[in-house]
Amino acid sequence: MKIHEYQAKQILIRYGVKIPEGKVAHNSPEAYEIARQLGGTVAVKAQIHAGGRGKGGGIKIAKSPDEAEEITRKLIGSKLVTPQTGAEGRVVQCVLIEEGLNIQREFYLGIVIDRSRQKPVFMASREGGVEIEEVARKSPDLILKETIQPGIGLQSFQARKIAFGLGLDAKVIGKAARLMSALYRAFEETDASLVEVNPLVITEEGELYALDAKMNFDDNALYRQPEIVQMRDFLEEEPPEIEASRYRLSYIKLDGEVGCMVNGAGLAMATMDIIKMAGGSPANFLDVGGGANLEQVKNAFRILILDENLKAVLINIFGGIVRCDVVAEGVVQAVKEVGVKVPVVVRLEGTNMEKGREILKDSGLDFLVATDMADAAQKVVQAV
Repeated sequence: MKIHEYQAKQILIRYGVKIPEGKVAHNSPEAYEIARQLGGTVAVKAQIHAGGRGKGGGIKIAKSPDEAEEITRKLIGSKLVTPQTGAEGRVVQCVLIEEGLNIQREFYLGIVIDRSRQKPVFMASREGGVEIEEVARKSPDLILKETIQPGIGLQSFQARKIAFGLGLDAKVIGKAARLMSALYRAFEETDASLVEVNPLVITEEGELYALDAKMNFDDNALYRQPEIVQMRDFLEEEPPEIEASRYRLSYIKLDGEVGCMVNGAGLAMATMDIIKMAGGSPANFLDVGGGANLEQVKNAFRILILDENLKAVLINIFGGIVRCDVVAEGVVQAVKEVGVKVPVVVRLEGTNMEKGREILKDSGLDFLVATDMADAAQKVVQAV
């Protein structure tokens, strides 16, 4: 789950992280009033669930309340296209108006999960304000990393090591180390999967501020984070993703033409790979999980075909806990109820696969049954 910059800052300030003074505006008169109260130069920052807002024109500097009002009028309701939104962009619903700061230096700080080590890793770089992926590609030696032991947390010596590695002045080393410890506490206690401050700035007055903030959270832990769940912005999510979450299904929208229904994330990855190898492109994937029932399968298929770009569907199921006959029954019922207009290729393997294939055959519907994954990929690409 993702949240907006202003929401991430609301969380971080509770842990003692300094942020610029500011408020959210949902229209231009609100922006004028906030800018007037703050006085001086302000930043007007579009709030969407994507990075690269500056490159897309979503972050502007206003030197007066009138200018802040004008910028807000143009941003709200507009479609902001950034390197992370894709060509379709995101509609701006609100902006964050913040005070201007006397910035001396900028840095990058971030905490992510290192899947290979199965531990959190604290990253830092002197290249603040730049996308960390770009820094990693061009100058990987500029990224400092400290692996954190779960259950022990970020140690003070690690925080100070990072601070010294960033070349900070001695007078701010202690402040920086305390800020890093605060970031890690926020990461751990909110069940975050990502905390990113880019840039972290040092002002002329020697103060450290999180000028920007990004937080993502582990969906599996949201049951113990009710306050964070309330921050979910459905306007920032694809309708099929929202619908899928209601049935505890995992749905990811992509930009191809082949819809993929699978059971298991590993099988999803393999399915998308083999579609690409066959010359096709996945439009989405929907994971029904290991224990899906008939109703979930029906809803999964109904959600899958909501994609307007869809030209064919590949159902690739390895029956273990979820039985192939249950999947077949769900798909048959869904196709009859919804009235699918695109070809449907089905590959069933595992528990009750023969029974599942019989259900498909006896349905009277025009399914394309595949014998294995390669055959399924070829058939669905040909169908497209």
